[in-house]
Formats: sequence, C-alpha cells, structure tokens
Amino acid sequence: MNREAHTHPHTGTAPSTEGSTIRWAQHYDLVVRLLTWGKEKALRDQTIHQAAIPKGATVLDVGCGTGTLTLLAKNEAGKHGRVYGIDAAPEMIDVARQKAMQQKRDVDFQIGVIEALPFPDAMFDVVLSSLMFHHLPPDLKRRGLAEIYRVLKPGGRLLVVDVKRPITFTQRITMMTLVHHGLTSDVHELVPLMEKVGYAGTQIGSLRLSLIGFIQGQRAI
Repeated sequence: MNREAHTHPHTGTAPSTEGSTIRWAQHYDLVVRLLTWGKEKALRDQTIHQAAIPKGATVLDVGCGTGTLTLLAKNEAGKHGRVYGIDAAPEMIDVARQKAMQQKRDVDFQIGVIEALPFPDAMFDVVLSSLMFHHLPPDLKRRGLAEIYRVLKPGGRLLVVDVKRPITFTQRITMMTLVHHGLTSDVHELVPLMEKVGYAGTQIGSLRLSLIGFIQGQRAI
C-alpha cells in the first residue's frame, strides 16, 4: 500500500483555481446527505454502476471531496487497479486519506486542480466527477474537460454526475438552500463543450434522484 499517499500532512494552502473551493471538509458529508435527501448511498451506488469500472482499471476521481466515491471506485477496480482522487481543498484530501487508512484501501489522494491535472497524457481508463462541475465557471468547465480528455487513454471514458436545473417549486427551494443559493446550469448542458473538445459517443441521462443527472463520453480511439 502507498502509505505516503494517505498519511503525509497537507500544506495548509489550497492551490490557485478559478473554481469554487469548499474548505469545510468536516461538514461536507453531512451536506451531501442533505442535498440528496438522505440518499447519498443510492447516488454513489448508481454512479458506480453507471461508470462500469473494469477490474484492473486506472481511475481518477476529479473533485473527489472526502473520497467516498473514490473508495467505491477502488472496490470496483480491484487489487490490481490504480485509483486516484484529486481535490483543490487540502482539508478534503486530509479527510479522504483518513477514510482510506480506516478502510485499508490503497488509493492515492492528491491536492490538485482540474485546470492542471498532475498526471501524464493517456493515463486513465475511467475518469469520474461527481457534484463538482456546478462549482466551475463556463470557461473552466471547457478547460477542465480538455484536461480530462488529455489524461484519458484512447477509448477511455469520462462520467460526470451533477445536478440538473430545478423544475418544480420544491426542487427550486432545495437548490436555493443547499447549492450556492440557487442553480443556473444543468449537467446536460456540458454536451456541446464535450463534443467541441473531441469526446465521442456522448450520452446523457438521469439517476433515480430527481435532481441528479449524468453525462458521459469517450476519448476517440
């Protein structure tokens, strides 16, 4: 196990990024449970099912937060799979590393930003991003998608799971309360950005949670 990845302390300073950085890691899991109306486990399980991670895969979770989804991805990738998680907030990485140690999972959590992924070209079979893209301004979404495309292997897949624009009154109230006082974008609006970058086979859909959707695409072979 790469113990260094789980145990060394963070620098205390978050890297510069144009996206929003959540620093309250100790409360993050609770907020996610509120956002998903207590159905976080269902959301994570559905995300992992949609990702269809093969055994032995090399996987990256961008904006991994406290690492819950990343650790599930490791379960899917298995003993011989390599799984990485990055987040711009050192506090999130600290909590994620603690979880990895508690679960005895060999996952490499690193401080990093989507606009400059600290990995070589064509490294990953699958890249995941969950509940993160709505934090990014439009230009950073495009640049982030291009960076993810760069680190995907030919034929590698990206899966983004994020919130959809609320429609009903209850959904609007939920978003106003829990997501930056409102939401003006929709995860499905990433389609033209992904296609412009070069992703092929772009697909969109919804998970069983009414406010959560997904988009996935593949780096051309």
